[in-house]
Amino acid sequence: MNKLALYYRLVRLDKPIGTLLLLWPTLCALWMASNGQPDAMLVVIFSLGTLLMRSAGCAINDYADQDFDKYVKRTAERPITSGRISGKEALAIAGLLAVLSFCLILPLNTLTKQLSVAAVIIAASYPYFKRFFAIPQAYLGIAFGFGMPMAFAAIQNSVPPVAWLLLLGNVFWAVAYDTAYAMVDRDDDLKIGIKTSAITFGQYDVAAIMLCYAAHLGLLLVCGKMLNMGLYYLGGIVVAAGIAAYHYTLIRTRERDACFYAFRHNNWLGAAVFAGVLLDYALR
Repeated sequence: MNKLALYYRLVRLDKPIGTLLLLWPTLCALWMASNGQPDAMLVVIFSLGTLLMRSAGCAINDYADQDFDKYVKRTAERPITSGRISGKEALAIAGLLAVLSFCLILPLNTLTKQLSVAAVIIAASYPYFKRFFAIPQAYLGIAFGFGMPMAFAAIQNSVPPVAWLLLLGNVFWAVAYDTAYAMVDRDDDLKIGIKTSAITFGQYDVAAIMLCYAAHLGLLLVCGKMLNMGLYYLGGIVVAAGIAAYHYTLIRTRERDACFYAFRHNNWLGAAVFAGVLLDYALR
């Protein structure tokens, strides 16, 4: 494979699910913060920024995990672990993507820029939380949801309580879908000593995932009440709850392929919530 193809794999452009799991909450926040009328340029900035920062995070993650990935079946052939690109190359790519992402928000207010610094620090430090934090997926949820307070900051020049509640809800959602993901690698992670929520929850993993889904959707209902959202928003939550129930049928047997499919299927849960937000504002 040539270098460009390896870099493409490094930043997971061949696997867009991670970008989508970041994008749906960010778009929801943009619509909510602007009362359903976000500036088109802001939508472009945050969408591209989501892609760039997720890609940078993947490069940093692979750099941090290069000595562990070789022992995990699913990750053994990643570009750094397999020796096809160097750690320095990965860091350079991550740095370049982070700089490009910051350039996107240069036209925005100071508060948004300050929050972006915090976002970069959180994204860069996440891989190391797996060394000592029992539920690193919760920290991942902060990283994946930090576009939400940034969206409010960009539009309102402040971060109201509802934005932080949305972020908290995203933490529960991330714990739910990434625990299903971690169930795929649980046997390998136990051998190499990586901490994950799937290991921490143990035999209660399925119950924990469903409780996290419930907390996520419950907090979305609270936020909807605070923002005077209507029936279309509620409909999106109901559809999302149905999708979560479907995920239970996939993960209850703890089979690897089914758990991985449940993880990827969370794209549709996020899309359902955003569709409810979009319709609720558009059809008022």
